[in-house]
Amino acid sequence: MTRQAAALLNVMFAPLILAVASPTSAQEVLTYHNDAARTGQNLNETILTPGNVSVNTFGKLFTILTDGKVDAQPLYVSAVVMPGKGTHNVLFVATEHDSVYAFGAATGITLWHRNLLKQGEVPSDNRNCSEMAPEIGITATPVIDHAAGVHGTIYVLAMSKSPSGEYFQRLHALDVATGEEEFGGPVDIHATFPGTGDGSNNGSLIFNPKKYKSRPGLLLVNNVVYTSWGSHCDSRPYTGWIIGYNETSLQQVNVLDTTPNGSGGSLWSSGAGLAADVSGNIYFLVANGTFDTTPNSNGFPDKGDFGNGFLKVSTLNDQLAVTDYFDMFNTLAESTLDVDLGSGGALVLPDMKDSQEQVRHLAVGAGKDRKIYLVDRDNMGKFHPTANKIYQELPTALAGPEYGMPAYFSGTLYYGAVGDAIRAFPFLNGRLLKLPSSITRTKFRFPGATPSISANGTTNGIVWAAENTAVAVLHAYDAGNLARELYNSNQATSGRDHFGAGNKFITPTIANGRVYVGTTTGVGVFGLR
Repeated sequence: MTRQAAALLNVMFAPLILAVASPTSAQEVLTYHNDAARTGQNLNETILTPGNVSVNTFGKLFTILTDGKVDAQPLYVSAVVMPGKGTHNVLFVATEHDSVYAFGAATGITLWHRNLLKQGEVPSDNRNCSEMAPEIGITATPVIDHAAGVHGTIYVLAMSKSPSGEYFQRLHALDVATGEEEFGGPVDIHATFPGTGDGSNNGSLIFNPKKYKSRPGLLLVNNVVYTSWGSHCDSRPYTGWIIGYNETSLQQVNVLDTTPNGSGGSLWSSGAGLAADVSGNIYFLVANGTFDTTPNSNGFPDKGDFGNGFLKVSTLNDQLAVTDYFDMFNTLAESTLDVDLGSGGALVLPDMKDSQEQVRHLAVGAGKDRKIYLVDRDNMGKFHPTANKIYQELPTALAGPEYGMPAYFSGTLYYGAVGDAIRAFPFLNGRLLKLPSSITRTKFRFPGATPSISANGTTNGIVWAAENTAVAVLHAYDAGNLARELYNSNQATSGRDHFGAGNKFITPTIANGRVYVGTTTGVGVFGLR
């Protein structure tokens, strides 16, 4: 793959997610991990460089306080014309208290704030699951479309609870300039799907908003907003769901269940959003659950249950259908031991040529079993009971389980597993090298790190990562040599750059010379001092 191809990756995926009205040079983060491929890279960063990101010139500028935990990745839109308020670069922040904020990205000033609770409601309790505490509101990273509505629209998924104890999941469409609801929203999430699995009744699975939570970032493909769902602490009965809504009517378009005649198989991916290719196919990793080891004539599970799998789903004609998959030969044992793929997110790679000059369409993912799985999107490998027939597998690549996803930049994949350093795995002839080219000196405690990349085209690459410690730490590394740490927020004396308590599954957002990191109480904002 050429370096020019890497530089064009954001352009490749822009039409798939959004009709972007702003110039292509604008620095914007409109979806989880920057694009539908989930590469995590901003290739238009001209301010921050390895030469000026150091403790002497870079650090905390200020912190922004919010009314709850910030589990969703902050999003960034440049040059928003706000009626009566002028034009602003805007940082959008969602909280577990069911609030969405529009802040001035350079100042932290509140431009608008909307709480999405209806009268008398509160955010959901933690559903007896310590994974989300003390409340559940907005967990999934929203998605923004410049072309929707009058000023552009941010789509947000929120959970709440009524005084009578009824639970709700709602999809909201908010005007980016005003915060007002659009398209008759919000809409309550309800769904059914044919099947006899967990939670079914008379041959139909029934989506119960009390039983499910949505952690993966929202995905926008061909005017449909996709939500995806898992359970609270594997509390049965549950299965895995994808539910799509038209972005301008908010009408439900399609539904898919990953284990319709079984149980488990949730979608959570430690917050990583479903990924998509330029043809609109969706890729994701499924958690522990039922997998039918008896194949049909096409090599697919005979009852349609895809627990602990790597799936490709077509969205052709607004219909969801599994068109290919990979599942490991020991999938049942992995599900039983809870060392499945579901903790990780999928990343769609740019086209690469192998050693025979054949163009390869690849995707990559890893989960709790510490292996990196590189699949050919045209032939993912399906299931074979004695061995994995997959494009490439690195069985000892990671020193810990993966909770999150890698970033991709200029022919290199960056992974940060639990208790492990961030490792750089270069590609050569369409395959990953088995040994990393460099690693960080820091090892990241649970849940590891999901890196983000800033660069100016193929130059000035910086790998950013947040450390989930009692006092959160932001790290910056030279993308060409991870052993060279440029900066971390503990380096300055007297706690100058401390910005709050660590928060798991946090992904840094980099735009226009600033870095934004969510915490348990708000957002830390970093830049040149």
